[in-house]
Amino acid sequence: MNYRTNKVNGDELSILGFGCMRFPKDELETEKLILYAIENGVNYFDTAFVYKNSEVILGRILNRNDKRNDVKLATKIPPYMVKKYGDLDKIFIQELTRLQTDYVDYYFIHMLTDLSVWNRLVDLGIEKWLVEKKAAGQIRNVGFSYHGGRDEFVKICDAYLWEFCMIQYNYLDENNQAGRTGLQHAANKGIPVMIMEPLRGGILANNLPKAVAKVFEDAYVKRTPAEWSFRWLWDQQEVTCVLSGMNSMEMLKENIEIAKTAKTGDFTESDFAVIEKAKKAFTETIKVPCTGCNYCMPCPQGVDIPTCFSCYNNTVIEGKKAAIIKYVMQTSLKTKPQVASLCNKCGQCEKRCPQKIQIRTELQNTAKTFEKFYFKPVIYIAKKFMKINS
Repeated sequence: MNYRTNKVNGDELSILGFGCMRFPKDELETEKLILYAIENGVNYFDTAFVYKNSEVILGRILNRNDKRNDVKLATKIPPYMVKKYGDLDKIFIQELTRLQTDYVDYYFIHMLTDLSVWNRLVDLGIEKWLVEKKAAGQIRNVGFSYHGGRDEFVKICDAYLWEFCMIQYNYLDENNQAGRTGLQHAANKGIPVMIMEPLRGGILANNLPKAVAKVFEDAYVKRTPAEWSFRWLWDQQEVTCVLSGMNSMEMLKENIEIAKTAKTGDFTESDFAVIEKAKKAFTETIKVPCTGCNYCMPCPQGVDIPTCFSCYNNTVIEGKKAAIIKYVMQTSLKTKPQVASLCNKCGQCEKRCPQKIQIRTELQNTAKTFEKFYFKPVIYIAKKFMKINS
């Protein structure tokens, strides 16, 4: 197993982390996977308060096998469940109980989409609470996981002395969400970056469009699509640890073998050419040929154009249900919405678009796809639930 040093605290973290969102139904099978991972060098395990039974099962397995001190344990607090200062302790103590531990190595503020969500927690006193927990040794490092556009990521990054963060990042999302720009911004501030969705929920590994599969089949070196994805990530020195939800022994073993040899700077010009061909083949299957270059931005009306198109394209790549969820999270659960319907057809964006995309027309199509009659009531309820002020 290869490791990368967390420069904030000196931790040696396995470049492959175990994502614990969806364990197999059989706990004994889950136990075999976790123990095999630990025995083969995986030392970073990531769960969350809202992952069903995940903290409980992980805590049981680590405890009965006396492995707690062999791993770096990460879990998360959901901001929308924190309504008053006392909720911070209430949730955290429950997490420690579930995990059968008295400390957490990496503690996330979960699923931030907008700076206002963090500011609300600050107003409730979370900074004071974190200082107390760190002083008591109950929380070793504080970070956040992010689901949103590029600009808001930078604002959140700069709002606190974070000790790590986590973003969705893969070769298809190089210019989506936080993207490479966000990755480099965090790294330049000395913030270790954990990666989620390295295979986009599996779509970069299984059931690829025929044109994409052919790119990898015809490549000068034989690698699985998953291996190409992981090696592309691990080639980047800014990437600290890549999470994978490994729910089969076959997948676990394959990923561990890749992680044994993947290193920063290993990718050759030929390797990058293969990835670019695969991205181009993906692009040809989608609705809008947006590269996420951001030249169209800023929009005078506040539309996050690249994010809107990324979600619109997801209807083809991941399916409409997944695309709708991402659209809501990335454009709507914010103090100021950045949805497609805000477009007033001024046309400034089209003058700057190097791809010559008919942006106004495509934003209309995006709005028609996602913003049905029920959209505004759903967003209103969701923002109330998550305590996001409009």
